[in-house]
Amino acid sequence: MTAAPFLHPTAAIDDGVEIGAGTRVWHFAHLLSGTAVGRNCVIGQNVMIGPDVIVGNDCKIQNNVALYKGVTLEDDVFCGPSCVFTNVLRPRAFVNRRDEFSPTLVRRGATIGANATVVCGVTIGRYAMIGAGAVVTHDVPDHGLAIGTPARLVGWVSRAGERLGEDLICPRTGERHVKTENGISCDD
Repeated sequence: MTAAPFLHPTAAIDDGVEIGAGTRVWHFAHLLSGTAVGRNCVIGQNVMIGPDVIVGNDCKIQNNVALYKGVTLEDDVFCGPSCVFTNVLRPRAFVNRRDEFSPTLVRRGATIGANATVVCGVTIGRYAMIGAGAVVTHDVPDHGLAIGTPARLVGWVSRAGERLGEDLICPRTGERHVKTENGISCDD
């Protein structure tokens, strides 16, 4: 038996929103029309998603995060508290740029730290890790560890989130990784 989604009474869910089984939507969250949230996600307090955003299965979106039109999260993505996604590159309050929204893709298993900013139009690779407070202005490769302002690649992390040494072996799981043109991958 699959659990129905849990929607806190203060959450606002617009018409045309899909929410997968087992997902929990907490206090004062707002899901706008056209948004699809997968199974077993946790949507924290004061989170705004949409319109027309895709959130995969088993994602965790911590408090005070806004996912704007153009953002796609694949499965198993973690968004830390108060991380920020932008939707235009050069915003002005007095200039309508809705036709300039740039898509942002966060690939499977990636982690975005608290208070990080992800500038629109980038792709964050599979199992990448973005440090708290980083400002991501360029693509981050699979398993990349990016920190700072602007964010710079400083190393590699395993699927388990452990920093990898030169041997590219996860100290937690023993999984071996190999270099690829997209970063590194697990040698399954």
